[in-house]
Amino acid sequence: MTKKKIGILGASGYTGADAVRLLARHPNAEITALTANTHAGKAMSEVFPHFFMLHLPKLVEWEKVDWTRLDAVFCGLPHGTTQEIIAAVLKTNPGIKILDMSADFRLRDKDSYAQWYGHEHRALELQDEAVYGLTELYREKVTAARLVACPGCYPTAVLLALVPLAKAKLIDVDDIIIDAKSGVTGAGRGLKQNTLFSEAGEGLSPYSIGSHRHSAEIEQEIGAAAGSAVTVNFTPHLIPMARGEFCTSYVRLNGATPDDLRAELERAYANEPFVYVTKKGVLPQTQNVRGSNYVQIGVVADRIKNRAIVLSTLDNLVKGSAGQAIQNMNLMFGLPETTGLEQIALFP
Repeated sequence: MTKKKIGILGASGYTGADAVRLLARHPNAEITALTANTHAGKAMSEVFPHFFMLHLPKLVEWEKVDWTRLDAVFCGLPHGTTQEIIAAVLKTNPGIKILDMSADFRLRDKDSYAQWYGHEHRALELQDEAVYGLTELYREKVTAARLVACPGCYPTAVLLALVPLAKAKLIDVDDIIIDAKSGVTGAGRGLKQNTLFSEAGEGLSPYSIGSHRHSAEIEQEIGAAAGSAVTVNFTPHLIPMARGEFCTSYVRLNGATPDDLRAELERAYANEPFVYVTKKGVLPQTQNVRGSNYVQIGVVADRIKNRAIVLSTLDNLVKGSAGQAIQNMNLMFGLPETTGLEQIALFP
């Protein structure tokens, strides 16, 4: 197959850079355009020195890219910025494939988007078209899509752990408590006081308590699986490591046992290349998936009667962002889903 010509919007951010890292060794991809308006004119290796060995195009302003020459574009821009740019790209090249790693097209309901993101959606005609890109749940729709809204890192970890259980009616979806922790790359690369080494190091801090925007995605997809509206208790925390994510979900059982939950997850992911359910007594750990597109899920019985604890971990920049986007790109181009994504976790 001829290599697909790929562009990356927002290549100077962490998700954009991880897309470059993975696509640079993808056998069917050629990176031909990189945008970063604040770094326009620079070599990628000036912004990310670990790319010193790669021959990459220089960073340019997005308006200067000839989108008609590209087969696909990955978008690592912030929410709000993305909508109008993607609309402009698709107007220029209606046949291009879009892998959006921002939050702009993840929510199906326009009122929900306005509520959580503080403004009306500016590309409603595309919002209706977008496919939620949690690969394991929407594989067939992703394969046929032009615009895929790749999930957030927290929702990916939580939904892979809980959607099969909600669909099988094994848990009470009205009683879900999620304790989530993410490495500091989840906050982006911009200069923020709370992510400075001396502020984030040697500490653990919650943020956006009861109001994190990823709650909307989690509720949307668990609700779709359960067939009813859902509200979850979701609290994220910043943990002092560069990458990685761990979600602990506390659930009430619907006449099931923790072993039933594990069995259902094993059944759901028996043929999935990247999702692994740990054996009884084996606990997921962030170091088992660091730098990889793999997910580990475990189930433990709670000491409280009729409750269980579901554990899930992934790399927030890979399966939680750029890796999942590439997984979706592979499907959209009819490639083997695992192409360019079979790296083993980096340990120690």
